[in-house]
Amino acid sequence: MKLIKRFLSFLFVSLLISFTVNGADLDLNSTSACLMEASTGKILYEMNADEKLEPASVTKIMSLLLVFEAMDEGKFDLNSPVSGSEHACSMGGSQIWLEPGETMTVNEMLKAVIVASANDCTVALGELVAGSEEGFAALMNERAKELGMVNTHFVNCTGLPADNHYTTARDIAIMTRELHKHKKVYDYTKIWMDTLRGGEFGISNTNKLIRFYNGATGMKTGYTSSALYCMSATAERGGMNLIASVMKCESSDKRFADAKKLLEYGFANYAVYKPEPIELENIKVLGGVKDSVKIESDLEEILIDK
Repeated sequence: MKLIKRFLSFLFVSLLISFTVNGADLDLNSTSACLMEASTGKILYEMNADEKLEPASVTKIMSLLLVFEAMDEGKFDLNSPVSGSEHACSMGGSQIWLEPGETMTVNEMLKAVIVASANDCTVALGELVAGSEEGFAALMNERAKELGMVNTHFVNCTGLPADNHYTTARDIAIMTRELHKHKKVYDYTKIWMDTLRGGEFGISNTNKLIRFYNGATGMKTGYTSSALYCMSATAERGGMNLIASVMKCESSDKRFADAKKLLEYGFANYAVYKPEPIELENIKVLGGVKDSVKIESDLEEILIDK
């Protein structure tokens, strides 16, 4: 009887999981948007989430993921030196004006990429991982397929305009969730202002939510004249981590406003419940090799409506 009561209790909680998406009209300015809960990967809200659009510098989320995974594999570490190639230093757009042959550590380059969206450092890190930007882009596409990002194709690692370079709001949420697993990234995404080159070069975070939104933790903004304003925003409250991706907004302010609307919707309507491990009695077996079977519980987080 005790076992049955515990099972029914767990079943009741499980039934609270929400499978309803788009239950609210958030009146967003974006062309497409997606809101995901990080621990479960559940989509809480979506709008044109599979429309293929240019991601601009939000592309760098995949670039960063491959860099952190390469460090996990021991290929290099945060103190490893990285030199700027002629190609890396020719990027233009957002940059720290890396000079050919100038050497920085991986740590410094990550700071430049994540905080200041530096295209030159992004390419330099890509060359460190794969030898060339083209080879790195190929790895990015392979990883995208592994993650189930079925509507994504990368041509470069920066997000600078290029034919056939696209992704979707849903796929952005997917790769952001994977990068979220590398907690070290938040040492950089939470920086508001800092310096490079021994304090001589100042940088400030392109993600204004870090300073002005309660619970904001990251992740990456993007803009080009063709992609317009995009971003993937992460935030945490009450043990729940949300990922909000928005694409093709008309202005920076509208981009941040849409991301905040998505995050507020998620925090107001959902919560994550972590079931306590259940100690279950052995179940008796009739006519088996053993007289009883041990039952163990390994319950993952459950997303529930508030």
